[in-house]
Amino acid sequence: MPELPEVETVRRGLAGLIVGRVVRGAVHDTSKSFPNADEDVKRFLVGAAVTDVKRRAKLLMIELSSNYTLLVHLKMTGQLVFVAPDVRFGAGHPSDSLVHELPDKSTRVTLEFADGSQLFFNDQRKFGWMKLVPSVEVPNIDFMKKVGPEPLEADFTAADFEKRFARRARSSIKAALLDQTVVAGIGNIYADESLWGAKVHPVRLVSSIKKSEFKKIYEEVRTVMALAIEKGGSSNYTYVNAKGEKGKYMDFARVFRREGLPCPRCGTTIIKIRVAGRGTHICPKEQKLA
Repeated sequence: MPELPEVETVRRGLAGLIVGRVVRGAVHDTSKSFPNADEDVKRFLVGAAVTDVKRRAKLLMIELSSNYTLLVHLKMTGQLVFVAPDVRFGAGHPSDSLVHELPDKSTRVTLEFADGSQLFFNDQRKFGWMKLVPSVEVPNIDFMKKVGPEPLEADFTAADFEKRFARRARSSIKAALLDQTVVAGIGNIYADESLWGAKVHPVRLVSSIKKSEFKKIYEEVRTVMALAIEKGGSSNYTYVNAKGEKGKYMDFARVFRREGLPCPRCGTTIIKIRVAGRGTHICPKEQKLA
């Protein structure tokens, strides 16, 4: 599943391409991928112009002039590929669908715009979806009610960050970081990188983390996530653009997937352990349990 920086990369790409375009039609192959009533599609999607492309955690929101929003979740193998005579942009699971002629056997939804351009939603495993919702109802869907705050919001302070972990006092700090209801969008890669930067062992209980350590973790999360967005995400072998280019963040990773290599801070060999059911990379000298 993509992490927040990868989804933000998709959002930025689409925002520069589909805003202002008018939807002429929508074709889908399964209601699981496009769970929308035909009448709603005719009234609120067809004929509407795209006014914005937003993101909340890992959920994309294509805003429409009809005051409806097309919610898009890529899940594990989703792709969005925009095709026009003069441009092609794609991001998602790195199958041939990113660069080959579309639609193909993985295409679940095709949005056709009035100018002839198209947006293809491809999904090999059919876990992703595009759902049409009244814009005023978006804040009330279960996902929005449960998901934690965005880690990069300007008004999200270190004190706010620490408070979010209070109810996970008996969890490991890594498990709590991965909990999307605590803070949105922090996945395995960025949790490992942030804890290494803060010199905090991922197994430590939340209750054992000092205020000064929480502040450091907060700072590292924001630094790591901002860098990942700048570099187009980590890709982690599953998210690439239409040219087959992976995000560049992994070129700058300091601990993730570097087991057996020297810690860039002290030279100790990085090891891989298992925490919260996930492969976890640490420096055993810099990140101590005690």
